[in-house]
Amino acid sequence: MIFWILIIGFGLLGWIVSSTLSSKFKKYSQIPLDNGMTGRDVAQKMLRDNGIYDVSITSVEGTLTDHYNPANKTVNLSDAVYHSNSVAAAAVAAHECGHAVQHARAYAPLKMRSALVPAVSFASKWVMWVILAGVFTVNSFPQLIWVGIALFAVTTIFSFVTLPVEINASSRALVWLNTSGITNARTHDKAEDALKWAAYTYVVAALSSLATLIYYIMIALGNRR
Repeated sequence: MIFWILIIGFGLLGWIVSSTLSSKFKKYSQIPLDNGMTGRDVAQKMLRDNGIYDVSITSVEGTLTDHYNPANKTVNLSDAVYHSNSVAAAAVAAHECGHAVQHARAYAPLKMRSALVPAVSFASKWVMWVILAGVFTVNSFPQLIWVGIALFAVTTIFSFVTLPVEINASSRALVWLNTSGITNARTHDKAEDALKWAAYTYVVAALSSLATLIYYIMIALGNRR
């Protein structure tokens, strides 16, 4: 019962955060920057200001699909961010460039997250199948559910390692937006608010993953009694 309360609670919280994030970005996408710079312009300037010249900026389809790819050194901005002159576009572009700066500076949590990617990719592919099989065979083959728990633990660890990476990227972005004059007294608090709600999505995801992991452990331990 406690588990289902937590799952429903985190599900509801995740929906609230996601809805608020979408609302914030829609609102701040309507507020233009005074300098007329697009998301691409902001990204290009932040990279140059940090002495980074080997990272490309590309446009990708979708909404809030923006990401930095350390494998091929690309800052990938959604169409709405890439072409938009708005506070939201500037905040997102600077955040993704924050990851590029982390990569260039060998930021330890980012290196750890990148190192975990192969294991997380494997775990994500098989974890639900292994846990499901483990639950059905918990009495005859209890070891299997522990294998599933180990796989799920990898994804949970990844979620928590992601938190400092995302928060630090936003911090770098906000400092640079302020010191470079991209944002001002009228717009900076809005950029900060947008990135704050984006960070909340990662916090909720990490806590939800931890709650689920604890539940699986309780099932496995309960079977030993």
